[in-house]
Formats: sequence, structure tokens, C-alpha cells
Amino acid sequence: MSNSKGRPNEVTFGWRMPMWDPAGAKLDSWLPAVREHLDALRDSVYQTVWMSDHLVPGSNWAPPQWDTLECVTALIHFATLYPNYRYGQIVLGNSYRPPALLGKMVATLQALTGSRLVLGIGAGWMESEYRMYGYPYPTPKIRMEQLTDAVRILRAIWTESPASYAGKHFSLDECYAEPRPSQPPLIMIGASGEQLGLRIVARYADWWNTTAPTPADLKAKLAVLAEHCAKVDRDPEDILLNWQCQVVALGDSEAEAQAAAELSPLYPYSKTSAIIGTPETVAERLQAFVDVGVRDFILRFADFPRQDGVLRFAREVAPKLKV
Repeated sequence: MSNSKGRPNEVTFGWRMPMWDPAGAKLDSWLPAVREHLDALRDSVYQTVWMSDHLVPGSNWAPPQWDTLECVTALIHFATLYPNYRYGQIVLGNSYRPPALLGKMVATLQALTGSRLVLGIGAGWMESEYRMYGYPYPTPKIRMEQLTDAVRILRAIWTESPASYAGKHFSLDECYAEPRPSQPPLIMIGASGEQLGLRIVARYADWWNTTAPTPADLKAKLAVLAEHCAKVDRDPEDILLNWQCQVVALGDSEAEAQAAAELSPLYPYSKTSAIIGTPETVAERLQAFVDVGVRDFILRFADFPRQDGVLRFAREVAPKLKV
């Protein structure tokens, strides 16, 4: 449901599943807990399952030899087993798959599984990963141009038959991608650069994924986004705001929640945006993002593989957030 300006008047939630373990554990030690979570959360507030897209751990601190799931392969697996969820990527690295092939892959995925998708995509950033896998790592400007081509190709290949497009870096020439999706995926763009990234968001995004650490930071970014939208005659309210948090920790007291957060290996690298506290405190902090305009949250809970935090949030925090 949307208000008169197009922005939904409800708040939705997604669970960010691990694609690698932040303590370096082997896959077979934590994959069962992923499946247990997907079983447990079927009928809860978590509409979307979010997956990161890296070929090695997506950080500058985790060693590359740790077990890591590839995003599209994992997406096919879990969407087949758990088709009731919507799935999203946080976010696909545009450089890793030719955009026309990606569009065909997604069309096939939807045809085989019936899954709903929010296709998250970004320009890519992790140079060491590019070099390791033999991908060229062009300048930010070129990667942003490539991202623009990719988004336009994805829209074309899902809605036109045949589809043609002549871009700076990628093209289509009477391309068929049948069967096309009956409902093309929403496109979420992950970008924060005010000169290049937000310009692409303004022109092409259905959703914008932001990692702004505070509501004040997000408000400042939104002002820039509004300027870019005005230049292309677009209402910024038509772009759904999606905010992600790497560490959510709940407790009966602030001290208990803080202790839970500090047990997560991710916490030292996510302090500025971590959401920690009692259910009341957590709801108050997230409501501040809702008040700025966020309508969808991607949440990763500090106590994984336990389910206490993710289930308590669904019971005691989610119902408190109101538009």
C-alpha cells in the first residue's frame, strides 16, 4: 500500500542471511542454522531474505580463504526450497556477470521457482576480489557507467522482446530472453556517492539501499538525492528507501544487549550503525529512520546461530514501528 506520493505507508523487514561466517567457521557448521532460521521465520514479519554478493568474504578484514557462498547459486538453491520468501541481493557486483546474462538468469530463476525478487545491484567496490578473480577494476566513473548500462539492459530484457540497447560498455542486439518474468523484479541500487551514485539512483532505481549510519546522515543524503531527482523530473518519494544494519542486539537491559553485541565478530566493524538495546530502545532508534523515510529494513542479528534475537524482534519491536 502507498500514500499519495508513492511511498509505502507500511514498514517491512528482511532477514540478512550469512554468506560467510564472521568467525571463519566452516560452512557445514553454520549452514544448518540458516535452514533452521528459514523454517522458523516463514510466518513472521520477515518478508525478504537478503544475500550479499561476494566470491570471498566481503570485507577488508576477513581472510579470503574462509568459506563463502556465491550469491546467485545460493539464491537458486534457497528460492527452490523456500519459495514463500521474497529474495534480494545486498548487492550484486555488476562486474561479476554480464548484465544480459544476469537478466536471462533471473528470468529463468523466476520461471522455475516462482520466486519474487528485488534485484539489488551496485557498481562493485572490493578491488582485491576483482584482482583475485581476474576481473578488470576500472575507475569509479567507468564502473558507474557500466552500472547504468546494466540497469537499462535488465529492464529492457525483462520487458521487451526482442530487446536492443546500445550503451557505452554493454549492448543488446535484438536479444530474446524468453520466458520473460510476468512481474519483472524491482531494481534496488546500492550507492552512496553524491555525484555519481545518487544520480543513477534518481534516474533508475525502484529502491535505494543506503547504509547511512544515522537518520541525520540519511537526511543529508536524501537532500542530494532530491536534487538529482529534480533534474530528471522524478519525485524522490517514488523511490523506496531500504536501510541495512549489520548488528542488531536485543536484551532485557541495555547492558545485556551491549554484551550480546560484543559477542559478534562483526561488531567492531559496525559500531557506528549497530542497533543495540531493549526492545523499546531498538524500536525508538529504528523509528527515527522511519520518520526520515525508510520503509524497508535489512537486519542481521548478533546472536546468530541462535534465534532469540530475530524472533524477539518480530514479536516486540516490529509491531511498534509506524509510518
